[in-house]
Amino acid sequence: MPIPEDVTGEEIDKDVRQELLSLPKGLAEDVAKNLVMVARLIDEDPESAYAYSKVALRLASRVAAVREAGGFAAYANQKYSEALAEFRAARRMTGSAELWPVMADCERGLGRPEKALDMAGAPEVQKLDKAGQVEMRLVAAGARRDMGQLDAAIVTLQSPELASSSVQPWTARLRYAYADALLAAGREGEAREWFAKAVEADKDGSTDASDRLAELDGVEFVDAFEETDEGDGPEAEAEAEAEVEVEVEDDKD
Repeated sequence: MPIPEDVTGEEIDKDVRQELLSLPKGLAEDVAKNLVMVARLIDEDPESAYAYSKVALRLASRVAAVREAGGFAAYANQKYSEALAEFRAARRMTGSAELWPVMADCERGLGRPEKALDMAGAPEVQKLDKAGQVEMRLVAAGARRDMGQLDAAIVTLQSPELASSSVQPWTARLRYAYADALLAAGREGEAREWFAKAVEADKDGSTDASDRLAELDGVEFVDAFEETDEGDGPEAEAEAEAEVEVEVEDDKD
């Protein structure tokens, strides 16, 4: 896989760079560059990110950060079985519970919401930081919805974090999930209220809460560049010009 000239490998997190010190210098640089490409492309071009992750795995599969990157790249491409295997490998290497929520979400992706709920009640959850616990709550609520338990999903999301007026990195997503669950349960008025709260917290556009709120308010967006009429093309323009010429000739007569 080609690496752009502007990628040096120095862009990676210092903790990951520390892990790569166990590799020969040249190999560590190659792995670091591929990891940079994974991080750079995983949102906009997940297939390419996945390809770079496979190169990194081929070069350094015994490095936990590489296994984790491979897991997230596979996850972004909905390759949940592969992602789960990579996350498990990374967790064995580090002993950290940090990946527990995304591992549970892989179980959802594999059609095993019951397993995801079991993981939500496991002791590992208590080892997570606040962000990880909120993420686990989101996964558990999603599992409840997978099982058709809408009311239980709503209750799962009701938490001190949801009720808090302070805005944290997870606030917009938590409010959005709650609003979406309310809407699915037919509670449109409450859903609108929480979509509005999600918009207030979503400073970086991580959700489409504003669009969902507009839909509930009956607002329709029209693409100004979309050619909706047949008369917008070159042929129509030619016809219009011809009509003008005819009008000019008529005036001369």
